[in-house]
Amino acid sequence: MLELAILGFLAENPLHGYQLRHRIEHLSGHTRPVSDGSLYPAINRLVSAGLLERRTEPGASAARRHTLSLTKAGHRELLCRLRDAKGLDISDGTRFFTVLAFLSHLPDIADQHAVLRRRLEFLEQPASFFYDGERGLGADDTDDPYRRGMLTIARATSRAEKAWLREVLA
Repeated sequence: MLELAILGFLAENPLHGYQLRHRIEHLSGHTRPVSDGSLYPAINRLVSAGLLERRTEPGASAARRHTLSLTKAGHRELLCRLRDAKGLDISDGTRFFTVLAFLSHLPDIADQHAVLRRRLEFLEQPASFFYDGERGLGADDTDDPYRRGMLTIARATSRAEKAWLREVLA
C-alpha cells in the first residue's frame, strides 16, 4: 500500500520526499507510521522500475532536494493497481482506504464500481471478532463491555460503509 500511496500522490503533482512522507502519514494515520527506512527504499524501487523520476534541485541550505514525479509507466501502474485491487486491498480497512483515496484516478467509472462492488461483497459476508465454535458472536452475545463496544462500533461502521457503497453504486 505504501507504493500505491506514493504513486497516487505523485499522480496529483510532483513532490519532495518529505512532502510525500507527510501526505502518506496523514492518509495512513498513526496506526501505520511511515519510517524513512520503508519510504525511501520504496521510492528507490519505483525509480529503478522506471515508475518515478527523481530530479535534484538546490535546497534552501547546502543540502540538495529531490523532487519526485510520476512517469507515464508509473501512471499506467497506478491505474493497474487500482483496477486490480483485491484480496487484502479490499478486506483490510486501511488498505482499502488507500485504494479509495486514489480511485478517482481510474478514468472508467465501470472500473471504479467494480472495485467498490468487491468491497461491498466482502462487507456483506458474515464476520465477527469473536466466535462460539463456528458461530460468530454479536454485541448482544457478550457480557464483556469492551468486546460489546468493539462489536457495536464495527457493526455501525460496516452499516455506514455498506450504505455509502450502495448509494454510489446505484
